[in-house]
Amino acid sequence: MTGPADGREDDERCRVAARALRARMVRRIVAGGGLTDPAWRAAFAEVPRHLFVLGYPPDDETPQWAGGDLRGRLRGLSGAYADRPIATHVIGGELVSSSSQPSLMALMCEALRVADGHRVLEIGAGTGYNAALLAHRLGPGAVTTVDLDAEITDAARAHLAAYGTPAARSVAVVTGDGALGVPDRAPYDRIMATCELPLIPAAWLEQCRPGALLLAPFATGLVLLTVHGPGHAEGRFLHTPAFFVPLRGAAGGGAHGGIGEELFGRGRHPDRSRFGMTVADGRQWVWLDDPDGPDVWDVTSAAR
Repeated sequence: MTGPADGREDDERCRVAARALRARMVRRIVAGGGLTDPAWRAAFAEVPRHLFVLGYPPDDETPQWAGGDLRGRLRGLSGAYADRPIATHVIGGELVSSSSQPSLMALMCEALRVADGHRVLEIGAGTGYNAALLAHRLGPGAVTTVDLDAEITDAARAHLAAYGTPAARSVAVVTGDGALGVPDRAPYDRIMATCELPLIPAAWLEQCRPGALLLAPFATGLVLLTVHGPGHAEGRFLHTPAFFVPLRGAAGGGAHGGIGEELFGRGRHPDRSRFGMTVADGRQWVWLDDPDGPDVWDVTSAAR
């Protein structure tokens, strides 16, 4: 039989284990070339991923990972800090939300090149973990995250509250169609999408300051665009492949996996950074080396 003292001892062992696992996760990302920015390294070292991916029900003061025997709790913590994605929400047999693998999240956070004073919109709230990382880096009042399903946003809001730092509690978690952005909290200096897109939504560009950066999964890759004004953005793909659940809502569907295969499949062009994307004059197109060159793919018509 175990008593209160045994339970407290187990809780402390789990807290120590979580800190050690988080430190190991960061070391492995750094060894792979990531988290070169000390501010991002601190965020990943301090934000407790297990509170977000193992659950913290809004109506229960005890996180799910704290239940059960000590061995099971430690096993759950180990899984939370493994460098792998974790499925979190399935609707009608379809995966609609997940937590990306930490090394990919680190790459995306650093690629966004945030700075103090920036306001960030995240499309796809997920568990709230990515919003917590952004809030850790930027401080209170800087981060807005949106998702289509109240079940997802309720959970993200509860996880952020459970983490409980002023920055985390300040994140604005909005239930709505991500393709429409969140105009009430615009303008934004950065937009990060965590869902595969069929096209870049016009509303996002309208809600950005000139010179803002927009990072989004597209055609099995990640494209980083500079916003030059409403209806005009341009940039290049990052070097890494990336696979995300598709955007849902009015602008959802038709994610460009087919174009991704045409561009990057079977080793045709191993250097993804040679590719770019332009949004201008009501059109959107992907290009190789030069936006005005001969190798272009019109994605506006392909998405219709």
